[in-house]
Amino acid sequence: MTLEAVDRDVTTRERPRRRRRRRRRRDGRATFGSVLPSLLTTGNLAAGFFAIVKAGSGDPLVASYAIFIAAIFDILDGRAARLTGSESRFGSEYDSIADTVSFGVAPAVIAFYAGGFLELKWAGWVMAFIYTACASLRLARFNVSSERYRGRFDGLPTPAGAGMVVSTVWFRGFLESNGVVLPVPAMLPALALALLGLLMVSPIPYRSFKDINVRDSYGAIVAMVIVSIVLIIEPGLNFFLMGVAYVSAGPLEWYWRRRTGRPLEEISAAEGSGTKDSAHVDPRSEDRP
Repeated sequence: MTLEAVDRDVTTRERPRRRRRRRRRRDGRATFGSVLPSLLTTGNLAAGFFAIVKAGSGDPLVASYAIFIAAIFDILDGRAARLTGSESRFGSEYDSIADTVSFGVAPAVIAFYAGGFLELKWAGWVMAFIYTACASLRLARFNVSSERYRGRFDGLPTPAGAGMVVSTVWFRGFLESNGVVLPVPAMLPALALALLGLLMVSPIPYRSFKDINVRDSYGAIVAMVIVSIVLIIEPGLNFFLMGVAYVSAGPLEWYWRRRTGRPLEEISAAEGSGTKDSAHVDPRSEDRP
Protein backbone atom coordinates (compact mmCIF):
# COMPACT_ATOMS: atom_id res chain seq x y z
CA MET A 1 0.00 0.00 0.00
CA THR A 2 1.43 3.36 -1.00
CA LEU A 3 1.82 6.30 1.34
CA GLU A 4 -0.98 8.15 -0.45
CA ALA A 5 -3.34 5.21 0.03
CA VAL A 6 -2.45 5.04 3.71
CA ASP A 7 -3.25 8.75 4.08
CA ARG A 8 -6.61 8.25 2.38
CA ASP A 9 -7.40 5.31 4.63
CA VAL A 10 -6.55 7.29 7.77
CA THR A 11 -8.59 10.24 6.59
CA THR A 12 -11.56 7.97 5.85
CA ARG A 13 -11.41 6.51 9.37
CA GLU A 14 -11.06 9.96 10.96
CA ARG A 15 -14.12 11.48 9.28
CA PRO A 16 -16.74 9.44 11.22
CA ARG A 17 -14.87 10.21 14.44
CA ARG A 18 -14.93 13.92 13.71
CA ARG A 19 -18.62 13.74 12.91
CA ARG A 20 -19.28 11.94 16.22
CA ARG A 21 -17.26 14.56 18.12
CA ARG A 22 -19.16 17.39 16.45
CA ARG A 23 -22.46 15.62 17.22
CA ARG A 24 -21.48 15.24 20.88
CA ARG A 25 -20.65 18.94 21.08
CA ARG A 26 -23.98 19.86 19.53
CA ASP A 27 -25.78 17.51 21.89
CA GLY A 28 -23.97 19.10 24.82
CA ARG A 29 -25.19 22.53 23.84
CA ALA A 30 -28.75 21.28 23.41
CA THR A 31 -28.61 19.56 26.80
CA PHE A 32 -27.46 22.75 28.53
CA GLY A 33 -30.20 24.71 26.79
CA SER A 34 -32.83 22.26 27.97
CA VAL A 35 -31.50 22.26 31.54
CA LEU A 36 -31.15 26.03 31.94
CA PRO A 37 -34.92 26.82 32.07
CA SER A 38 -35.45 24.03 34.60
CA LEU A 39 -32.60 25.39 36.72
CA LEU A 40 -34.27 28.80 36.74
CA THR A 41 -37.59 27.18 37.61
CA THR A 42 -35.81 25.42 40.47
CA GLY A 43 -34.63 28.85 41.63
CA ASN A 44 -38.27 29.95 41.60
CA LEU A 45 -39.23 26.90 43.68
CA ALA A 46 -36.34 27.41 46.10
CA ALA A 47 -37.28 31.05 46.66
CA GLY A 48 -40.88 30.05 47.37
CA PHE A 49 -39.77 27.37 49.84
CA PHE A 50 -37.44 29.86 51.55
CA ALA A 51 -40.34 32.32 51.84
CA ILE A 52 -42.44 29.68 53.61
CA VAL A 53 -39.62 28.93 56.05
CA LYS A 54 -38.99 32.61 56.84
CA ALA A 55 -42.70 33.37 57.23
CA GLY A 56 -43.10 30.49 59.66
CA SER A 57 -40.12 31.70 61.68
CA GLY A 58 -41.69 35.15 62.12
CA ASP A 59 -39.89 37.14 59.40
CA PRO A 60 -42.55 38.02 56.81
CA LEU A 61 -40.51 40.89 55.36
CA VAL A 62 -37.63 38.64 54.27
CA ALA A 63 -40.23 36.13 53.06
CA SER A 64 -41.79 38.81 50.87
CA TYR A 65 -38.39 39.55 49.32
CA ALA A 66 -38.08 35.87 48.47
CA ILE A 67 -41.42 35.96 46.63
CA PHE A 68 -40.15 38.93 44.62
CA ILE A 69 -37.05 36.92 43.65
CA ALA A 70 -39.26 33.96 42.72
CA ALA A 71 -41.18 36.22 40.33
CA ILE A 72 -37.92 37.22 38.64
CA PHE A 73 -36.98 33.55 38.17
CA ASP A 74 -40.48 32.91 36.80
CA ILE A 75 -39.92 35.52 34.10
CA LEU A 76 -36.40 34.38 33.26
CA ASP A 77 -37.16 30.67 32.86
CA GLY A 78 -39.70 31.35 30.13
CA ARG A 79 -37.34 33.64 28.27
CA ALA A 80 -34.52 31.09 28.57
CA ALA A 81 -36.74 28.33 27.21
CA ARG A 82 -37.68 30.40 24.17
CA LEU A 83 -34.15 31.62 23.50
CA THR A 84 -32.70 28.10 23.66
CA GLY A 85 -35.62 26.50 21.85
CA SER A 86 -36.16 24.03 24.70
CA GLU A 87 -39.91 24.38 25.25
CA SER A 88 -41.30 21.12 26.60
CA ARG A 89 -44.32 19.64 28.32
CA PHE A 90 -42.10 18.70 31.25
CA GLY A 91 -41.00 22.31 31.63
CA SER A 92 -44.62 23.44 31.54
CA GLU A 93 -45.65 21.09 34.34
CA TYR A 94 -42.56 21.83 36.45
CA ASP A 95 -43.15 25.56 36.11
CA SER A 96 -46.76 25.18 37.26
CA ILE A 97 -45.66 23.21 40.33
CA ALA A 98 -43.08 25.86 41.21
CA ASP A 99 -45.65 28.63 40.71
CA THR A 100 -48.09 26.81 42.99
CA VAL A 101 -45.52 26.84 45.79
CA SER A 102 -44.18 30.37 45.22
CA PHE A 103 -47.42 32.16 44.31
CA GLY A 104 -50.03 29.88 45.87
CA VAL A 105 -48.70 28.43 49.13
CA ALA A 106 -46.01 30.92 50.18
CA PRO A 107 -48.17 34.11 49.99
CA ALA A 108 -50.90 32.39 52.02
CA VAL A 109 -48.38 31.40 54.71
CA ILE A 110 -46.95 34.94 54.76
CA ALA A 111 -50.41 36.44 55.14
CA PHE A 112 -51.33 33.87 57.81
CA TYR A 113 -48.48 34.87 60.10
CA ALA A 114 -48.17 38.55 59.17
CA GLY A 115 -51.93 39.14 59.44
CA GLY A 116 -52.35 37.39 62.78
CA PHE A 117 -54.71 34.73 61.43
CA LEU A 118 -53.88 32.52 64.43
CA GLU A 119 -56.35 34.44 66.56
CA LEU A 120 -59.11 33.47 64.15
CA LYS A 121 -58.42 29.78 64.93
CA TRP A 122 -59.90 27.44 62.29
CA ALA A 123 -61.32 30.35 60.27
CA GLY A 124 -57.80 31.74 59.83
CA TRP A 125 -56.32 28.71 58.12
CA VAL A 126 -59.51 28.22 56.09
CA MET A 127 -59.19 31.75 54.69
CA ALA A 128 -55.53 31.15 53.87
CA PHE A 129 -56.33 27.80 52.29
CA ILE A 130 -58.98 29.38 50.07
CA TYR A 131 -56.24 31.50 48.52
CA THR A 132 -53.95 28.48 48.02
CA ALA A 133 -56.71 26.33 46.52
CA CYS A 134 -57.83 29.09 44.16
CA ALA A 135 -54.26 29.78 43.02
CA SER A 136 -53.76 26.07 42.27
CA LEU A 137 -57.04 25.91 40.34
CA ARG A 138 -56.09 29.08 38.45
CA LEU A 139 -52.78 27.58 37.31
CA ALA A 140 -54.42 24.29 36.33
CA ARG A 141 -57.12 26.09 34.33
CA PHE A 142 -54.60 28.31 32.60
CA ASN A 143 -52.56 25.25 31.56
CA VAL A 144 -55.41 23.46 29.81
CA SER A 145 -57.63 26.22 28.43
CA SER A 146 -57.14 29.25 26.24
CA GLU A 147 -58.06 32.80 27.08
CA ARG A 148 -61.40 34.19 25.94
CA TYR A 149 -60.43 37.79 25.19
CA ARG A 150 -57.48 39.21 23.30
CA GLY A 151 -54.90 40.83 25.57
CA ARG A 152 -56.71 39.69 28.73
CA PHE A 153 -56.25 37.02 31.37
CA ASP A 154 -59.27 35.11 32.64
CA GLY A 155 -59.17 35.99 36.32
CA LEU A 156 -56.43 37.60 38.39
CA PRO A 157 -52.99 36.12 37.52
CA THR A 158 -51.34 34.26 40.40
CA PRO A 159 -48.15 36.39 40.34
CA ALA A 160 -50.33 39.49 40.68
CA GLY A 161 -52.15 37.97 43.65
CA ALA A 162 -48.85 37.09 45.29
CA GLY A 163 -47.56 40.58 44.49
CA MET A 164 -50.55 42.08 46.28
CA VAL A 165 -49.69 40.10 49.42
CA VAL A 166 -46.03 41.10 49.19
CA SER A 167 -46.79 44.78 48.61
CA THR A 168 -49.13 44.78 51.60
CA VAL A 169 -46.31 43.54 53.83
CA TRP A 170 -44.08 46.28 52.44
CA PHE A 171 -46.82 48.86 52.95
CA ARG A 172 -47.19 47.91 56.60
CA GLY A 173 -43.43 48.30 57.01
CA PHE A 174 -43.66 51.70 55.33
CA LEU A 175 -46.34 52.84 57.78
CA GLU A 176 -44.45 51.55 60.80
CA SER A 177 -41.24 53.24 59.68
CA ASN A 178 -43.18 56.53 59.57
CA GLY A 179 -44.63 56.03 63.04
CA VAL A 180 -48.10 55.03 61.86
CA VAL A 181 -49.58 51.98 63.58
CA LEU A 182 -53.05 50.93 62.44
CA PRO A 183 -54.95 48.44 64.63
CA VAL A 184 -56.24 46.18 61.85
CA PRO A 185 -58.42 43.25 62.99
CA ALA A 186 -57.22 39.89 61.68
CA MET A 187 -60.53 39.25 59.93
CA LEU A 188 -59.92 42.13 57.48
CA PRO A 189 -56.70 40.80 55.88
CA ALA A 190 -58.15 37.28 56.03
CA LEU A 191 -61.18 38.32 53.99
CA ALA A 192 -58.97 40.29 51.60
CA LEU A 193 -56.78 37.22 51.05
CA ALA A 194 -59.79 35.02 50.36
CA LEU A 195 -61.12 37.67 47.94
CA LEU A 196 -57.81 37.62 46.04
CA GLY A 197 -58.17 33.87 45.68
CA LEU A 198 -61.72 34.15 44.39
CA LEU A 199 -60.64 36.77 41.85
CA MET A 200 -58.10 34.28 40.49
CA VAL A 201 -60.78 31.71 39.62
CA SER A 202 -63.33 34.29 38.52
CA PRO A 203 -64.13 34.93 34.83
CA ILE A 204 -63.29 38.63 35.25
CA PRO A 205 -60.79 39.64 32.54
CA TYR A 206 -57.54 41.35 33.56
CA ARG A 207 -55.21 43.14 31.20
CA SER A 208 -52.13 41.09 30.30
CA PHE A 209 -50.26 43.99 28.61
CA LYS A 210 -49.02 41.51 26.00
CA ASP A 211 -50.36 43.71 23.22
CA ILE A 212 -48.02 46.58 24.13
CA ASN A 213 -45.08 46.71 21.72
CA VAL A 214 -42.26 48.04 23.89
CA ARG A 215 -39.54 47.64 21.26
CA ASP A 216 -41.15 49.82 18.60
CA SER A 217 -43.02 52.25 20.85
CA TYR A 218 -41.04 55.19 22.24
CA GLY A 219 -43.98 56.25 24.40
CA ALA A 220 -44.20 52.80 26.00
CA ILE A 221 -40.49 52.87 26.84
CA VAL A 222 -40.80 56.32 28.42
CA ALA A 223 -43.83 55.20 30.43
CA MET A 224 -41.97 52.13 31.70
CA VAL A 225 -39.00 54.26 32.77
CA ILE A 226 -41.27 56.71 34.61
CA VAL A 227 -43.16 53.89 36.37
CA SER A 228 -39.88 52.23 37.38
CA ILE A 229 -38.54 55.48 38.84
CA VAL A 230 -41.75 56.08 40.79
CA LEU A 231 -41.67 52.54 42.20
CA ILE A 232 -38.01 52.81 43.22
CA ILE A 233 -38.50 56.16 44.97
CA GLU A 234 -40.82 54.69 47.61
CA PRO A 235 -41.41 50.96 46.97
CA GLY A 236 -43.24 50.34 50.25
CA LEU A 237 -46.00 52.75 49.23
CA ASN A 238 -45.99 52.75 45.45
CA PHE A 239 -45.93 48.98 44.93
CA PHE A 240 -48.98 48.72 47.20
CA LEU A 241 -50.85 51.45 45.32
CA MET A 242 -50.00 49.86 41.99
CA GLY A 243 -51.19 46.47 43.27
CA VAL A 244 -54.47 47.90 44.51
CA ALA A 245 -54.98 49.68 41.18
CA TYR A 246 -54.39 46.51 39.13
CA VAL A 247 -56.51 44.23 41.35
CA SER A 248 -59.43 46.69 41.35
CA ALA A 249 -59.09 47.54 37.64
CA GLY A 250 -60.39 44.12 36.54
CA PRO A 251 -63.79 44.26 38.32
CA LEU A 252 -64.20 47.98 37.63
CA GLU A 253 -63.56 47.62 33.88
CA TRP A 254 -65.78 44.52 33.74
CA TYR A 255 -68.63 46.43 35.41
CA TRP A 256 -68.12 49.49 33.19
CA ARG A 257 -68.17 47.40 30.00
CA ARG A 258 -71.37 45.63 31.09
CA ARG A 259 -73.06 48.95 31.80
CA THR A 260 -71.94 50.63 28.58
CA GLY A 261 -72.32 47.59 26.33
CA ARG A 262 -68.71 47.61 25.09
CA PRO A 263 -67.60 43.97 24.87
CA LEU A 264 -63.99 42.90 24.58
CA GLU A 265 -62.58 41.32 21.43
CA GLU A 266 -62.94 37.55 21.73
CA ILE A 267 -60.30 35.09 20.55
CA SER A 268 -61.57 32.71 17.92
CA ALA A 269 -61.58 28.96 18.55
CA ALA A 270 -58.92 28.44 15.86
CA GLU A 271 -56.57 30.93 17.52
CA GLY A 272 -57.15 29.66 21.04
CA SER A 273 -57.00 25.92 20.40
CA GLY A 274 -54.18 24.09 22.10
CA THR A 275 -52.76 27.04 23.98
CA LYS A 276 -51.11 26.61 27.37
CA ASP A 277 -50.03 28.94 30.15
CA SER A 278 -46.44 28.07 30.84
CA ALA A 279 -43.04 29.60 31.13
CA HIS A 280 -41.58 26.76 29.03
CA VAL A 281 -44.24 26.20 26.39
CA ASP A 282 -44.90 29.33 24.38
CA PRO A 283 -48.54 29.91 25.33
CA ARG A 284 -49.62 32.48 22.79
CA SER A 285 -48.33 34.76 20.10
CA GLU A 286 -48.52 37.69 22.53
CA ASP A 287 -46.40 35.79 25.07
CA ARG A 288 -45.92 36.80 28.68
CA PRO A 289 -43.76 39.91 29.34
